[in-house]
Amino acid sequence: GSWSGAWHEYTVWAVVAVVGVVALEVGVLHTGLLRTPAYWISMVISYGFMIGVNGWLTKLSAPIVVYDRGAITGWRFPWDIPVEDYLFAFALLTLAMLLWDAAGRRIQART
Repeated sequence: GSWSGAWHEYTVWAVVAVVGVVALEVGVLHTGLLRTPAYWISMVISYGFMIGVNGWLTKLSAPIVVYDRGAITGWRFPWDIPVEDYLFAFALLTLAMLLWDAAGRRIQART
């Protein structure tokens, strides 16, 4: 986009997503999910599958998904995965689990 010359927009939005999800938990939901071993185990499992699939999709030798170089930092680990993908994965997976947990607590509170 037009912002890519000034800053890495995908990087910025990835960081904003992480900060937003953590702020939602700390400021509004208060589920305590981020302090549970089950959460971190599920993240390790999810990242394990993500690394395999995303590594194949973003490998620089034959990419299926191509990123605008101006939109990302260019830091890739492992298998050419942009670090921003890990941030977005954290935000998306965590948001889904937080909302699920919060909804379950509301349902339990009603019964």
